[in-house]
Amino acid sequence: MQRTTNLGCLLVVCTLLAACGPGQRDHRIVIRNPMDQERHELVAIPYTEWSDAFGTDSIVTIVDASSGVEIPYQRESKGMSGTQNILLEVTVPASGSVTLAVEKSAPAPATVRTYARYVPERYDDFAWENDVVAFRMYGKALEGRPDDAHGLDIWSKRTKDLVVDKWYAQGDYHTDHGEGMDYYSVGMTLGAGDIAPFANDTVVFSKHYRQYEIVDNGPLRSTFKLTYEPWQVGTKTVSVTKQFTLDAGSQLNRVEVTYSIDGDGELPVAIGVARREKPGSLLQEERDGIFGYWEPEIGNHGITGIGVILEEGSFSGFGNLSNQYLAFAETTNGTPLVYYVGGAWNKAGAYTSAEAWFDYLHTFKERVASPLNVEIN
Repeated sequence: MQRTTNLGCLLVVCTLLAACGPGQRDHRIVIRNPMDQERHELVAIPYTEWSDAFGTDSIVTIVDASSGVEIPYQRESKGMSGTQNILLEVTVPASGSVTLAVEKSAPAPATVRTYARYVPERYDDFAWENDVVAFRMYGKALEGRPDDAHGLDIWSKRTKDLVVDKWYAQGDYHTDHGEGMDYYSVGMTLGAGDIAPFANDTVVFSKHYRQYEIVDNGPLRSTFKLTYEPWQVGTKTVSVTKQFTLDAGSQLNRVEVTYSIDGDGELPVAIGVARREKPGSLLQEERDGIFGYWEPEIGNHGITGIGVILEEGSFSGFGNLSNQYLAFAETTNGTPLVYYVGGAWNKAGAYTSAEAWFDYLHTFKERVASPLNVEIN
């Protein structure tokens, strides 16, 4: 199933078309890649810079200046009333650059490749996906049931189509009908990389999320927030907000976690990954803040790889319990902790070995540390 929509409608037709005079259209966007490997990803241009150069037209087409190929884009609101960034999906050669031009014309319909929604029909799940992977978090209605579970769930896909609505409607997503399936077992763990306080050698789980807010929802990036009610961690009362951002084509989410801690101070936390009975392959690089797990094969379902990357600094150590691997970090009251988490499925074909998956995690970390350089000239 493909979702398409006219970006001219998505971006809201402005009444300020005259604000973009011909002289403003002479600018070019140059995007440079500081890494020695090709990159295909989203890049964000602050809207203040964009509007200074190109005006406030909402009906524009962005093209590669050398080939004329159209570049997909999205206006990102970040939960505010107006556009905050222009997101461009670009491919930039190794140690090279691309030059883009902006034209005053209607863009081609864009394929929606990220999607997030509240799922009240399945015990208050919150589910989201892009064109390569899907995830869900469990909601209030699941609490206390025999099938209750705690952490981040990952769905294995081998189709570029968006499947969340279809799979929930069919109700048979634990069976692979050619598009993939949900066979990942979360149980009473943090699943595929959720986070929780850690005290007295124990993960201190919260209840499931209580509120959600969809901040942006495609076509190239979806962002949402989940809010949890306060709970006790030792002598402290804490609450948390988790903001997830998933880009088209990415195996990993960006997660921004902000704890409110009664009485301030630090809070030890653990990012956990469900541990299987049979041995798999582990990547644990404390200094660089990278954790990877290539699971053993589960029946005839295939192999899942899970990855966790800290944006800044490093983990404060690694550990494990009988049912999950843990990567430890420290948080402080009101200060966001940012990490990346996600996974891959060998049957999707892109990453079919531990080596390939761990290489992806290393490369992703390098990309975070060396962002694409954007100039408007």
